[in-house]
Amino acid sequence: MAGGAVRLLLAALLAALPAALAEPRLRFRPPAEAPVRLFTEPELARYDGQQEGQPIYLAVKGVVFDVTSGKEFYGKGAPYNALVGKDSTRGVAKMSLDPADLTHDTTGLTEEELKSLDDIFNNVYKAKYPIVGYTSRRILNEDGSPNLDFKPEDQPHFNIKDEF
Repeated sequence: MAGGAVRLLLAALLAALPAALAEPRLRFRPPAEAPVRLFTEPELARYDGQQEGQPIYLAVKGVVFDVTSGKEFYGKGAPYNALVGKDSTRGVAKMSLDPADLTHDTTGLTEEELKSLDDIFNNVYKAKYPIVGYTSRRILNEDGSPNLDFKPEDQPHFNIKDEF
């Protein structure tokens, strides 16, 4: 009796095999990529660490990082709070919290400051904090046209031509 049951099960499986092979194969999709988010200066300013429960964002070289996990450094009253809610590229390069240095402008920085900027950008911010978007200044030209040289830091598949 047991042998008959096994033969019956085997026959049923073999009968279903051609149908199973004829059906399209399921394909697993890779996880959805996080979208590229564009931040204007006023929008980025909303993420300055002043409101409890709100993410804290900091931009360096036009790349917006979520530094909320470093709230003790970037939150309200913290030592580096002056850097958040804006593109503080110059301040990071010069290791300065002077309000005049808290800007995207890198004009006049020394080679040493530019090297420091790249080191901190790659070895601190990109290594430690997630990228949540880019400043409009990084993605768009002054006239509002797309910057065709834009290359996202974390999304090599991204093509700016697809966005416009």
